[in-house]
Amino acid sequence: MAFESQSWRFGLEEIEGSVQYEYGAKFAELVEEKTDGAITVELFPYGQLGGLTDIYDAAQSGAIQLAFGSGFLGGTVPESQIFSLNFVLTDDEWTNTQILNSDEWLENEDFQEAFRDRDLHPIAVVPEGWQVWSANREIRTPDDMSGLAIRTMDNRLLRETYQAYGADPITIEYGELYSALQLGQAEGNIQPVFAHEEMAFYEVQDYLIFSNHAQFIATFMGNKDWWDGLTDEEREVIIEAREELVEYIHDKQQQLNTERLETIKENSDIEIIELDQEQRDAFAELAHPVRDTFVGMTGERGERMLDKLLELVEAEQE
Repeated sequence: MAFESQSWRFGLEEIEGSVQYEYGAKFAELVEEKTDGAITVELFPYGQLGGLTDIYDAAQSGAIQLAFGSGFLGGTVPESQIFSLNFVLTDDEWTNTQILNSDEWLENEDFQEAFRDRDLHPIAVVPEGWQVWSANREIRTPDDMSGLAIRTMDNRLLRETYQAYGADPITIEYGELYSALQLGQAEGNIQPVFAHEEMAFYEVQDYLIFSNHAQFIATFMGNKDWWDGLTDEEREVIIEAREELVEYIHDKQQQLNTERLETIKENSDIEIIELDQEQRDAFAELAHPVRDTFVGMTGERGERMLDKLLELVEAEQE
């Protein structure tokens, strides 16, 4: 069929070369291909639309049609902070990607309405790799994290999680983080490996700590009115592209994170620490009560979402 000629604007939270950029570029390619060039997608990497909340505001208002939202999105869609909970998902990245992009999760009414109530429509969930701690001190136990001024996104759940670990969480805009770490205003940081590398945070930190406590997860979303106004054929193009992207971006993020870790090792003498199961369990025990905080913040809808996610994880682990 013939598609109406149009351009969709897509706001990214990350710079060119990142996982979100790779996703956006492939999405644009697929949309153009499936519509014989009638629909194009224009990418706006981080910084072009302002800060992170500016991107969400633009998506809510319809100034842009598409956007990514991750940790900072908790201020706009509180239920999205479910992805900030530590030690909830499985230890296997591909399993988690499949769970979060299953119809049981994506089409779940509570998940859908959490976004739609804020003039957004969730399209896909994109895990971008394990979150990795960096610090200027060795961290193997919660005691080691005591009093650490660690930068978290402006997200109550993350703050409460790191307070539970004994740290002193602080919020700093992503673009200002390098200088804050360099000047000692922040002593630690939480990012997927590719972000530690592309923003050069590793240059001003002494340790990278792998604990597999959580993945960095972004939601690919559209403006609600725009989504509702699409034709069935246009919506089908997006859904087909989304499905083709699940395995593509999983492989891409693993490749990017592996390559970037090698770059970090080659260009610095930063020490890599990998926590064993017993060490991880000590943090997991402290993180568990934060689930109640999430439910307290998001009410019955949040509780149902958490129960659903835990049910899907448990089914995969059996």
